[in-house]
Amino acid sequence: MPTHSETRPLPYSAQQMYDLVADVAQYPKFLPWCAAARIRSTAPHGDGVVMEADLVISFKVFRERFGSRVVLRPDQYEIDTEYLDGPFRHMKSNWAFKDRPEGGCDVAFFVDFEFKNAVLQGIIGVVFSEAMQRIVRAFERRAAELYSA
Repeated sequence: MPTHSETRPLPYSAQQMYDLVADVAQYPKFLPWCAAARIRSTAPHGDGVVMEADLVISFKVFRERFGSRVVLRPDQYEIDTEYLDGPFRHMKSNWAFKDRPEGGCDVAFFVDFEFKNAVLQGIIGVVFSEAMQRIVRAFERRAAELYSA
């Protein structure tokens, strides 16, 4: 069960980074291995929104769709994701964004997952840390494209 956790300071506001990560439909434009995204539904939930979404992940010969429930809490600048269906045994992730007094924000990211398919789990296990870093860097590059003048 690989996990990855990191916190990084970025020169963008918590609101900007929250908006970027919350815009799941745009993921195929910039995320590695994300071939497609579809929002199944959105519904108000307490002080936030619950979104159910499908992502199609394509890696070498593997192409898998998985569904997730994304809990968006804009007032806290937090996003939690939990697995609904697809190739995982389990999957959960969390994003948290906090403005820094000197400007910019801290971005905290955590993910924990395990594939059902032992071959796929073995492949991702070898490159897991590098793959997670590539995903986080893809969000950073996207923020630079959207928010840098």
